[in-house]
Amino acid sequence: MARKDRKQLFQLQNRSLISMTSPKSPIAEQFRTIRTNIQFSSIDQELQTIIVTSSGPAEGKSTTTANLAVVFAQQGKRVLLIDSDLRKPTVHYTFRLENHVGLSNVLTRQSTLQEAVKETAQEKLWVLSSGPIPPNPSELLGSKGMQVLLEQAKEEYDVIILDTPPVLAVTDAQVLSNIADGVVLVVSSGKTETESAKKAKELLDSAKAKILGVVLNNKKAEDSQYYYYYGGK
Repeated sequence: MARKDRKQLFQLQNRSLISMTSPKSPIAEQFRTIRTNIQFSSIDQELQTIIVTSSGPAEGKSTTTANLAVVFAQQGKRVLLIDSDLRKPTVHYTFRLENHVGLSNVLTRQSTLQEAVKETAQEKLWVLSSGPIPPNPSELLGSKGMQVLLEQAKEEYDVIILDTPPVLAVTDAQVLSNIADGVVLVVSSGKTETESAKKAKELLDSAKAKILGVVLNNKKAEDSQYYYYYGGK
């Protein structure tokens, strides 16, 4: 990789993990607000496994997932972030980890969960990257092995967050939403079409997913009381 490309990748990673690199920034504060809203969204049931998805690609799903994992870990929770996008995985890039062994290896019994999990620079945050891209992602994610993996993870971690492919692209998120405690849907301001968001919700509802809420991403900041709160004037 050329030096210029490495620099651009480093800058992209820093922007992606703003909750780590700029924990006092207004954006990081918004991720903490999302964390709080998730925790209060279910009073009677403990939310331990959370899916983050979107209706379509490039809507900020993976960035949201990574930062949510970081702020949960900063709260003192033991967090496992699973890259269950077995088609276009990105979590290992975001956290600068190797991806030779990961979720696909565990699900095909080539590795154990303990062997495949990797530490990150954030204390109390571990990552299970995707591993090699398999020919049958939906079948693996819907297998008994995936249910067993999550049950094992629940014994070791307080919060398990899964980054999944977009709902309208493939059925993976619907398959996983059946066995997760809740789903967070990410939409991009000015990009996600209303009909696409509605269709994604309908598909998740049909899979009996518990939708915890929607994260509005890429909303242009405007002069508001939020600005005053942070001492802007």
